[in-house]
Amino acid sequence: MQIEATNPPPLHGCIDTQVVGHVLLIGINRPAKRNGWTPEMFRQLGEAYTRLDDDPELRVGVLHAFGDHFTAGLDMPSVQAHLERGERLIPEGLVEPHDFGKPNYRRRTKPVIAAVKGICFTVGIELMLGADIVVAGEECRFSQKEVQRGLMPGGGATLRMSERAGLGNAMLYLLTGDEFDAATAYRLNFVQKVVPNALVLDEAVAIAQRIAEQAPLAVTATRLNAIKAVEEGPAAAVADFPAISKRIFASEDWAEGVRSFVEKRAARFKGR
Repeated sequence: MQIEATNPPPLHGCIDTQVVGHVLLIGINRPAKRNGWTPEMFRQLGEAYTRLDDDPELRVGVLHAFGDHFTAGLDMPSVQAHLERGERLIPEGLVEPHDFGKPNYRRRTKPVIAAVKGICFTVGIELMLGADIVVAGEECRFSQKEVQRGLMPGGGATLRMSERAGLGNAMLYLLTGDEFDAATAYRLNFVQKVVPNALVLDEAVAIAQRIAEQAPLAVTATRLNAIKAVEEGPAAAVADFPAISKRIFASEDWAEGVRSFVEKRAARFKGR
């Protein structure tokens, strides 16, 4: 799939959004600088994730990038002063794309698929780990290299790399900043599919469209309950079962799901 940006990016980059059916394509658009992140890009990313969550017609997001690379990481000259002053790069009140529960931010309810290719460094890894499913190109190169620049990863890598790969495997890459390839990322559970570079976006969109065919209320409930089980433990997730079931059984989509089963046809869900 070839996606053209709706507008040429400004020098500081932008986030380009396009709608395909019930899927919101969220494109990182600063290819001339290997999609290095600026404050403007972070703000627009938070706005895009908030749009995904707030628009009832949108059911799944796909985070991708224009050009040959997902991202080389932060554009340090543009973000240095913000970081040193402790300023938030994403305005409070928006959906926080890293999705690990920062105070004063909303948490995402709808699924996001990350499509990564080429260089995927630092914030790129943290954004993909904040997504629900990751499709990576065979030639993808990863590095969580903050320690090489005098920083600690602040976008969730210290949490999620350990959670997915085990503490020792996470430390190997967090404490050295060394690069690793797509096969290693797959082995460590950082990505779920590895495909040829030219097929990364196609595969991510195909997964998103398959999810978008399902009952939106059930998808959201399933996603949030699974995350709760990881973050708060199985007992907390199980305790939510009765309330979740009550909401779902009162929905139009539940009734449609039963009808489609009886009538032996594909369901036509409306998200209510």
